[in-house]
Amino acid sequence: MKYHYKVLILDDEEGFREIIVQRLSRRGYEVLEAGTAQEGMALLQESFFDVVLLDLRLPDGDGLLLLPQIKQRQPDLQVVMLTGHGTVESAIEAMKTGAYDYLMKPCNLSELEITIQKALEQRKLMIENTGLRQVVNRQNHEPQIIGESELLRSLKELTRKMAQADTPVLIQGESGTGKELFARALHVWSPRSARAYIPLNSGAIPEALMESELFGYEKGAFTGANATKLGLVEMADRGTLFLDEIGEMPFSLQIKLLRFLETGEFRRVGDTRLRRVQVRIITATNRDLKQEAEQGRFRQDLFYRLNGLTLSLPPLRERKDDIIPLAQYFLDSNRKRELSQGVLLSEEGKQALLHYDFPGNVRELAHLIERAMILAEGFEIHPEDFWPEQVLTRKRDLKPWKENGDLREENITEEIRIGEKEKQSIPTPTLADVERAYILQILRKVNGNRTQAARLLGISVRNLYRKIEEFGEVN
Repeated sequence: MKYHYKVLILDDEEGFREIIVQRLSRRGYEVLEAGTAQEGMALLQESFFDVVLLDLRLPDGDGLLLLPQIKQRQPDLQVVMLTGHGTVESAIEAMKTGAYDYLMKPCNLSELEITIQKALEQRKLMIENTGLRQVVNRQNHEPQIIGESELLRSLKELTRKMAQADTPVLIQGESGTGKELFARALHVWSPRSARAYIPLNSGAIPEALMESELFGYEKGAFTGANATKLGLVEMADRGTLFLDEIGEMPFSLQIKLLRFLETGEFRRVGDTRLRRVQVRIITATNRDLKQEAEQGRFRQDLFYRLNGLTLSLPPLRERKDDIIPLAQYFLDSNRKRELSQGVLLSEEGKQALLHYDFPGNVRELAHLIERAMILAEGFEIHPEDFWPEQVLTRKRDLKPWKENGDLREENITEEIRIGEKEKQSIPTPTLADVERAYILQILRKVNGNRTQAARLLGISVRNLYRKIEEFGEVN
């Protein structure tokens, strides 16, 4: 796929604009034009550009005064000044104000093309060397897809092939299998990688706000709309829009998304003008979307539009060879955060992981490693560090291990050996006692950091505070 850069010509000479439009269009650029400052600023408000050719003198403004306004609106935009009345002083002033270069009219078209190409290279460097890339592209870096299984290698190869097309991709898989990671890989390995990658969780936005979040809104469109806002589809222009949990999207918005996919056109909330962008759509779901569509819970026409290519991610239990490499990766990552230095995974700890089913998939493995690194006594992680609640209930109900190292596939439920007399003297703990002891143990391990404790416990901070209030004072 050839990447189309977007150029705005802001010049009051119509004949000159026509020549430039014809020349650049033949070279594959997308070109828009305006003859006044007002028209040009309106176009800059409506969409993003890579380069602006700006006349120094306009009927309703001075190019030198307009330049800082343009740079404020789109900081990484490259501006090439054009004038038939140039002086050394105005050239120097334009460069100081932020222009990339300065050309005299009538300019040589070949020279103009070379200048535009160099301006685009400069723009790319600016994006890569400032925080703008992180703000707009949101984690647009080489994805870390960890694993050694043949299944994963095949999946990565298929992803690289899919990345080269513009066809929509539907990623399916259980929660925690890495759907967003593969969505980013589809973008980073694609010809669109220099542009924005914009993710949105369709289930996290209230229905009333979803349309304005996707398509933007005009100033005054509703109460509180004090300024025009670009929607995510505009932010993702010529890039990638990732819609996670697409099965949660309200029916009312599904038809509007379908129209956008078919035409590339949309309207901001509160506006009658059609706008057009060029975006690749990637969606993800942990549901059987085909079944949802057949049962009327999702639009069938939208399903078939989104299902141009399908990427099915297997659960972690179906690729056991990836468990230990992933565990080691999470160990190394946590060490970099100084969560715990020098902690290693014991052999029985590895076997425990290999024989566990991981209903929460890779996300659960990451959580287990983080928790075990905090709870481990000494320099090795053992099975009880993954599941300390099993120790607190005085039972081990974990598949993988026996104390003598022998393994078996069925569940092992082994009571901790306690003498009969000791058993009689130990009161049977209630579920509330076990929960309280476990929460207090986690809080001690993280030195009372309740945010970190809540994450390790898998509950919200608010829920943790509520439980602490129930327990009474916690030392």
